[in-house]
Amino acid sequence: MTLSISLIIIIITCLVSYTALKNYDQLDKMSLQPYMVQRYKQYYRFITSGFVHADFQHLIFNMLTLFFFGPAIENLFMQLFHSKLVYILYYILGIIVANIPSYIKHRNNSSYSSLGASGAISAVVFTAIMIDPWNTIFLFFIPIPAVIYGVLFLALSAYMSRKGGDNINHDAHMWGALFGIVFPLIFHPELGAYFLEALRHPRFGR
Repeated sequence: MTLSISLIIIIITCLVSYTALKNYDQLDKMSLQPYMVQRYKQYYRFITSGFVHADFQHLIFNMLTLFFFGPAIENLFMQLFHSKLVYILYYILGIIVANIPSYIKHRNNSSYSSLGASGAISAVVFTAIMIDPWNTIFLFFIPIPAVIYGVLFLALSAYMSRKGGDNINHDAHMWGALFGIVFPLIFHPELGAYFLEALRHPRFGR
């Protein structure tokens, strides 16, 4: 049985995050530190920061989300692009693109550091929402439509971003969500019309 790409990403991320949480030096070297990127050209941090997490709760939340949503997007990309390799590119770009605003904002701040797969995870979630906005998502065992979950998700991310103090890049949630919508639309703009049509015809309980 062939492992899905999402499951492979989950395994790699869990292993890297676990070892990094046990080794602060590794965590520090892999996190997004815009000042270090600008001064020492450590561009690798744009990617490695997406494979380490602030704590086990942060890791589990992101990886469970990827587990539930990732395979569906893999299959979607297989239909749209006839290659799951596009999904790998999409995931990596989701991390990078979502980190760029934080880099621009904090590149002169030597004390700023953030980490997490937030950008890529948000991209996966919002691509799924665009494809099936009324699909049921269980939030703390409470069923809600995916599109409502998306609105709540962005509102919470905006609040946590203003609050700060946890090293999680909450801004990346919002930019990742935007990337998750824009990326498939660039290649298949007809998905926009499909989303609007689906939005006009709610179908609950799926």
